[in-house]
Amino acid sequence: MSPKTSNMAILFADVSGSTKLFETLGDATARAKIAACLDTLSRVTADYNGTVIKTIGDEIMCTFSTAEDAANAACDMHEALDVDVTEGSIASQTPLKIRVGLHFGPAIMEGGDVFGDAVNVAARMTAQAKGGQIITTQSTLELLSPARRAGSRFVDRAPIKGKKEEIEIYEIIWQEEDVTRMATGLLQDMPKAEAKAIVTYNNQRIELNKSKSILVMGRSQQCDLPINEKLASRQHVRIELRRDKFFIVDQSTNGTHVLIENEGASFLRREEMPLSGKGKISLGRAFDENPTEVVHFAISG
Repeated sequence: MSPKTSNMAILFADVSGSTKLFETLGDATARAKIAACLDTLSRVTADYNGTVIKTIGDEIMCTFSTAEDAANAACDMHEALDVDVTEGSIASQTPLKIRVGLHFGPAIMEGGDVFGDAVNVAARMTAQAKGGQIITTQSTLELLSPARRAGSRFVDRAPIKGKKEEIEIYEIIWQEEDVTRMATGLLQDMPKAEAKAIVTYNNQRIELNKSKSILVMGRSQQCDLPINEKLASRQHVRIELRRDKFFIVDQSTNGTHVLIENEGASFLRREEMPLSGKGKISLGRAFDENPTEVVHFAISG
């Protein structure tokens, strides 16, 4: 009998800044801390009649029968960890935060795992989230209660692999104070600083803004920023500005390694992700290989 496709809510939650956690606490303590975190997330999942599908490193994947249960569980996950702070001196204490992405849609349950479009979209929402955030799609938001919808805000339009058009994504606000302010209209529009990215490599410095919104990097001397890395493709990767947000887009053979401060490392191959704060980029060579040809970036605005 062929597997049956059914609609369900898929939720991913992973520990934000786990690299810094290991640096702060050491391997053994950090592993125990993350394990305790995943246990907490599993308990919250069960409280909302959800099912833990699997844990992958510092990430948990679970399903719920309704979008409302998934959203409520996501909020409770953040609240359960809100008071959790790593040990150490006050100066070195690090809040234990998670980033959550969820989506309601068609998926296939087979062999104890879940596959399908909803899984891919939920994973993409998680990639869009920062520590302390819950990110979801507009279609999922429309399934939530009026109270949950009122406590949300539009974030951006994001491209999804396999889909022709970008989709609108929203943040579900879980902090009671922030929800109250949004509901009572106390939040005032603040003037936006112009989005700007400073990219440096060796002695070269390039600024990206609305006037210059795309930077191509690679082994070719025809690139905006040629990189002297043997593993780099000729036009390996680009950084581009879209609606006041910077994205890095890999178009290479060997992939791109991105390390964002307090976020940990990511690996892209024919994929893209948003950039924020400060960090480093390595073309084709992992950071644990101690690459020498490293690009630095700093995002503001």
